[in-house]
Amino acid sequence: MANDTHTIGYLQAFIKAEGLRQRAIANNVANLNTPGYRRHDIRFEEIFAEAIDKGKSIQEDGLEPELFQPKNTPVNTNGNDVVLDSEVGEMIKNSLRHETYMLLLKKKYAQMQEALRAP
Repeated sequence: MANDTHTIGYLQAFIKAEGLRQRAIANNVANLNTPGYRRHDIRFEEIFAEAIDKGKSIQEDGLEPELFQPKNTPVNTNGNDVVLDSEVGEMIKNSLRHETYMLLLKKKYAQMQEALRAP
């Protein structure tokens, strides 16, 4: 059961990160034509991997996604670096990851529920 608890905690943390990432992408799209605006993204996978490598659990470390500006995309003439096609692609990838995590979480709860029903 402890393993299940960790798995559920991990999935919930990733779902939270993907939700924040979706809001960041939406904000990027909303600021597509804002002069000087630099796109934002979420750093979580690296934070999660580092915590796992150090043997920490989600509960111990209180892992939180981190909002940051990558500043690795070309800036256009008005100082903005948001590219609509790239943001749409990121939104699709993010939505698919979010859906996958939700399905895995649903399956994990169904397994636990089935185990409780077993004689």
